[in-house]
Amino acid sequence: MARFILRRFASMIVTLWLIVTVTFFLMHSIPGSPFDKEGKNLNETVTQNMMVRYNLDKPVAVQYLSYLKNIVSFDLGPSIAHYPDSVNGMIKRGFPVSFKLGLVAISFAVVSGIAIGTIAALKQNSMIDYGAMIFAVLGIAIPNFVLSTLLIKYFAVEWRLLPVATWGTWKHMILPAAALSVGPLAIIARLTRANMIEVLTQEYIETAESKGLAPATIILKHALRNAILPVVTLLGVLIANVLTGSFVVEKIFAIPGMGKYFVDSINNRDYSVIMGTTVFYSALLIFMMFLVDVAYGFIDPRIKMHRREA
Repeated sequence: MARFILRRFASMIVTLWLIVTVTFFLMHSIPGSPFDKEGKNLNETVTQNMMVRYNLDKPVAVQYLSYLKNIVSFDLGPSIAHYPDSVNGMIKRGFPVSFKLGLVAISFAVVSGIAIGTIAALKQNSMIDYGAMIFAVLGIAIPNFVLSTLLIKYFAVEWRLLPVATWGTWKHMILPAAALSVGPLAIIARLTRANMIEVLTQEYIETAESKGLAPATIILKHALRNAILPVVTLLGVLIANVLTGSFVVEKIFAIPGMGKYFVDSINNRDYSVIMGTTVFYSALLIFMMFLVDVAYGFIDPRIKMHRREA
């Protein structure tokens, strides 16, 4: 297990370095600079001084090496558009909000998706099954920003059941969390249903039934445990979708999370914030994928046996 963890850690470092490198050079390949934006009306002298202040006057290779050095020391640099604010400060303020929203959304998606998929499999070819799959197809097809608009229109504007936007009480979390969770919920429901149908036809399920085990024990302890393995594999991708999808959703609902800073940084061509948020979320998501690999070993003992034999 220790060797596996070390290999995965080395892979994480290499992957993060590749993401940083590709993002850095793609960003610098775009013509212009953050100070060329229309409406700033900066003269040439001021622009040149600003370029020097943020080390943008140096060759790209020098800027790249300097940025790698800063990342190693966990310094993501100052914000260009929000000086003297730093990227570290923005992350410290915004990430707890984004994390709380994402945690609620993905938790609801996992629990509800597994429950809906399991019930649909047990009621295969019934109205419950058809209704669940129609909901799943719609959930996958409708983008979260479109769903956000619909939720605001009906639940906030017309029916006045929930706040339109901003952040404060638990009521402010319901609509954005719902908009973020519907897509992953639908994917998990479809995947759980398909796997449960396959697992319920296996011989060990028939053996458990012949021993007189309670249906709930058979479903929860034997069938569901194997059926959710593909769901666990997909969790890393789903978490990535929720976190990156929250950028747009947070902007729509005026939530003071990381999405606000990321979208504004793109509009302002704020290099430091773009790079900082990209590096931060990439590191977070790579780490989540690592946790998924470790969780696999606890859910399926056969994986542990395979690693020992290897």
